[in-house]
Amino acid sequence: MSDIVIIDSETYDVPVLNIDISADFLDKFAERSADGKLRRELIGVYFNYRITFGQASMTNYALLWKKLTEPVEFHTVSVPDEDGMQEFEAYFSGVNSTLKKVVGSNYYWRDLSVNFIAQVPARTP
Repeated sequence: MSDIVIIDSETYDVPVLNIDISADFLDKFAERSADGKLRRELIGVYFNYRITFGQASMTNYALLWKKLTEPVEFHTVSVPDEDGMQEFEAYFSGVNSTLKKVVGSNYYWRDLSVNFIAQVPARTP
């Protein structure tokens, strides 16, 4: 299942454990008038992802970590959605990993996770 997440045209030999998708509605403005009625101008609906990866070799895990922490503004990602695969530009945030164990001079990590935050809305009014 490692090939269901593609980053900048590359797959990483690290299994995908979980994919959560959220549909986030972003407004240009939203405010209530004196009569309590909400007025808003919707920019669009952004599909954002939280992905958790499983255990892999130290080399493959390190390659994915380096890609997810690469200091670039946006990446092209391809992930599953309700219609098949969705490709979009995203930035990464909340990259986390947990040290599982240390054996000699080797460090074993687990629970690598990342947020893919869409650059543009997937749906607009």
